[in-house]
Amino acid sequence: MNNTTRIAASIIRLILGSDSAPVSLTQASLLLLRVVLGTMMIHNGFDKLSDISGFAEAYVEVIGLPFPIFFAYCAALTEVVASPLLILGFLTRPAALGLFATMLVANYHHILVGGFSIPSIELSSIYAVSFAFFAVYGAGNYAIDTLIAKSLDKFLSVSSNVDAIAQSVRVTVNK
Repeated sequence: MNNTTRIAASIIRLILGSDSAPVSLTQASLLLLRVVLGTMMIHNGFDKLSDISGFAEAYVEVIGLPFPIFFAYCAALTEVVASPLLILGFLTRPAALGLFATMLVANYHHILVGGFSIPSIELSSIYAVSFAFFAVYGAGNYAIDTLIAKSLDKFLSVSSNVDAIAQSVRVTVNK
């Protein structure tokens, strides 16, 4: 096979293959997605906080939840607190899970008010699926969670090595 054929095959495989992108590019894409999603949700949370009673009346009361002001604050604070966590990749899974739950409630509201209409549930569905992805997958390599996990792995491997050495010394001393 000549070089031209190999290059053409590599390009075709890159275009058609679902997991053939370089790892760094995939991880950078996950970072970009986290930053964009988190930024948009912070904005939504601050919008809710700016008129909490209006949000409670227009959205929370409509779906029949008790204590509408309380649940309005829950939704707004989830978006304001969990979104920066998602951006940073810190406590990503719990943050994404909270945002996912908020978007499920938003979908329920839109379906209850407008029926099962794609235009009314489109945005909240895209958000929900994106947050579900991060709740399952995690933040990716470019995240604080990953730094902490790698540090814990090093600590645990050093700790287990120390335990093994200590056990070895105890066995030797007991002989």
